[in-house]
Amino acid sequence: MPPLISVVIPTLDAAATLGATLEALAVTPPEALPLEIVVADGGSTDGTVQRARAHGATVLTCPRGRGAQIAVGVAATHGPWLLALHADTVPEGAWWRVVGDFIARADPAADAAVFGFALASPSPWARRLERLVAWRASALGLPYGDQGLLIGRALHDRIGGYRPLPIMEDVDIVRRIGRRRLTVLPVRAVTSAERFERDGYIARSVRNLACLGLWACGVPARHLARLYR
Repeated sequence: MPPLISVVIPTLDAAATLGATLEALAVTPPEALPLEIVVADGGSTDGTVQRARAHGATVLTCPRGRGAQIAVGVAATHGPWLLALHADTVPEGAWWRVVGDFIARADPAADAAVFGFALASPSPWARRLERLVAWRASALGLPYGDQGLLIGRALHDRIGGYRPLPIMEDVDIVRRIGRRRLTVLPVRAVTSAERFERDGYIARSVRNLACLGLWACGVPARHLARLYR
């Protein structure tokens, strides 16, 4: 059965989280939503590649940089819909039903969607950030890359696809998609809170906003990558 959705996951030393992401994809009934899964790896040394292959994913080795990795992965896929997903992000429950319903009424030449944002943390700060990101995605059309991006291949190709950026590749592509063509799906994707808990929710959020502001002012992504770490 040819794939309806090509899932592309950029990885770099993601063995600790990739398994849960691939397991969430594996629950999808192939007759309802046929998938192909490509892991675009930037040179992992921690067993990421072995874990991906053990789950049946196709693994590509490519130059490091999330935008470049996604672009390489997309070029190797065949489905009329693309789903770019981070290696520490897990779609919840029967997410495939929601995605299938969206695709059934969507135009692959004009429509795109993201999951709702959730953090794998019980912290009240995580809930505050989730509400802020929900507003940012719906009001400004600027979801986090952690929300995944489901996009018709025809639209992806028409707007130039993912650019080979080390960071801000998510903001870059959703700005070209435009807020009116972007739907927030009524199902969440739960992503790791490791960076927020390591750096502090306020400090990490300020850093993210600083990267976004500097990007908007024209600072090259290669310089922002140092700030984002």
